[in-house]
Amino acid sequence: MLIISRTPIRLSFFGGGTDYPLYYHRHPGAVLGTTINQYTHVSLKTLRSPFFEYNYRIAYSCIELVDTIDDIIHPSIRECLKYTNIPDNLEINIFSDLPARTGLGSSSSFTVGFLNALYALQGTHLSKQHLAEKACFVEQELIGERVGSQDQFHATFGGLNLIEFKPEKIICRPLVLPQEKKDFLESQILLFYTQKTRQASEIVKEQLEKTIQKQNDQLLDQMYTMVFEAEEILTHLSKKEMIRSFGQLLHKSWNLKKQLSNKISLPFIDEAYHKALEAGAYGGKLCGAGQGGFLALVVPFDKQNQVRQALASLPEIDFRFENKGSTIIYETNRRNYFGRRTWNKTAGSCTRSTQTSSKH
Repeated sequence: MLIISRTPIRLSFFGGGTDYPLYYHRHPGAVLGTTINQYTHVSLKTLRSPFFEYNYRIAYSCIELVDTIDDIIHPSIRECLKYTNIPDNLEINIFSDLPARTGLGSSSSFTVGFLNALYALQGTHLSKQHLAEKACFVEQELIGERVGSQDQFHATFGGLNLIEFKPEKIICRPLVLPQEKKDFLESQILLFYTQKTRQASEIVKEQLEKTIQKQNDQLLDQMYTMVFEAEEILTHLSKKEMIRSFGQLLHKSWNLKKQLSNKISLPFIDEAYHKALEAGAYGGKLCGAGQGGFLALVVPFDKQNQVRQALASLPEIDFRFENKGSTIIYETNRRNYFGRRTWNKTAGSCTRSTQTSSKH
């Protein structure tokens, strides 16, 4: 049986930092963001043939050929397989449109897409709410990663959403805007790659320690309020005023975010951002935890070429908003059974691969 899932990555605008359980279990949290048409694809194929000298073949930036789930190095794959209790031996392939660790939620996009595919393999359809909740549980509880809860919900639901975080429930609701407004907002955002990747869990360590000590509460409360200010801007202002106000608010939010930790920005990022403002950008932010990844900028049409010239050393990515979230795009029920294999092979091998897939 072959299953292929496709899951988008996200572009977060406001509220990042309030989506960590250690914060929203004390104060309400909220974020505003959208998914874009850059994807993580996951393919699952059951292995029923005795001709394979392994039970699991896993291909990402590394190739793993192992006999047991416990031997799997990739933490999300290992814990998702344990969690779903899949009885089949599997070949698992990961393909990504953009590099991992770039601030666009690709790790959670993978976890969501992998879980979606695993449940499809079992013939189970989960609601979007349950799929997102399970992805949060795997990453936060089973793997123990320092991650928030917005990426999993963005990747699952898709679209331009406002997500609210409370101890009892996380609620994802779409922003109801005319398509003309959505298209206009999309066209005024430029996305540049800083060409630097980073490990998000290391970047947010200081931020989370300060959050635990309640040192960031005032900043996070302001960032929470900005989520609803942004919603008002998008829903009530004319297109021209919407873009100006949205960009200026994003600029204020970025300045607040940099105060959460000393590790969020870097001198070359601050320099690039300053050049963009001088060239006509209304505002912007570095996506994700910080110190690399993608720089998102709100720029009016008549200033976009000037901003591109000012940031000529940084690659720009073309993107569109997307609305579907994680989906199963291919599924076949054809099975061939040749009996189970009985050979044994030393587990845990991992070799570099020339494939273009990225580790998440």
